[in-house]
Amino acid sequence: MMQTAVQKNNLMKQPMVVSLKGGASGAEALIYMKSSEGDPNKILIAYSLIYMLPLSAKIPFNWRDLTPVSVIALDEFVLWVNTQLPYKTVKEFTEAAKTASPPLKMGGTGSRREDHVLTVFLEQQTGAKFAYLPYKSGGEAATQLVGNHTAANVNNPSENLEVWRAGQVRPLCVFDKERIEYKTKIAGDMSWHDISTCKEEGLDLQYLMLRAMFLPGKVTPEQTAFYVDLFKKLTQTAEYKDYMEKQALKPIFLTGNDMVKFLEEDDALNKKLMTEAGFVAH
Repeated sequence: MMQTAVQKNNLMKQPMVVSLKGGASGAEALIYMKSSEGDPNKILIAYSLIYMLPLSAKIPFNWRDLTPVSVIALDEFVLWVNTQLPYKTVKEFTEAAKTASPPLKMGGTGSRREDHVLTVFLEQQTGAKFAYLPYKSGGEAATQLVGNHTAANVNNPSENLEVWRAGQVRPLCVFDKERIEYKTKIAGDMSWHDISTCKEEGLDLQYLMLRAMFLPGKVTPEQTAFYVDLFKKLTQTAEYKDYMEKQALKPIFLTGNDMVKFLEEDDALNKKLMTEAGFVAH
């Protein structure tokens, strides 16, 4: 989306080339950016992994090694159950999870990552216990839920959209303080906006995933300002707005001190949860 929007709207004279560096679960990209100090021609699209990976894999990286540019979106998480299960509310589900033996199975993407951390957060807030099963992707977690191999998952909206449309999964709540804004009916007579917040369901728990842009460290303020302006313009394009709605992402634009404050608070929350869960490598 980003590359297309930048080119289509002539936001930059130079072409934008996307380079996927997914080696070592994302560690390769972080170390590559850390070693590119002063180079304004490289930019990182970062997720909450920037806090988690240094803790779980003990890699020599801190997001402060880079130059924060802007937060351009946040990923929502939704608590989903298989429609063949009787749970219609968060309370029914968590009450069942407290006494289930063996524990209810919670599927998610990867181990010691967002889905796993959110599952621990859910356990702490409710007293429930889950058997967490890590999968390679949200798509696989959705398939396992539909196949009744798990009782629930906390997939992002887009990862469960097709199986929701097919009537195979039921959303119980979104882990945000406000409802998802999109009101177009997409699954029968339901829209994303029709999903209650977890707080409305009596579970005061908020957890979102970062989507942010970073430059390497030691770039100039002028170089940073160029990209702040670029991504501000990007968030005003039709392509960005369409992508936000299709993926049910939360549009946001933070930069400067507001971004740093957000990163510090988000980092502290993830570090606390990972430490309490025993996910920090020693």
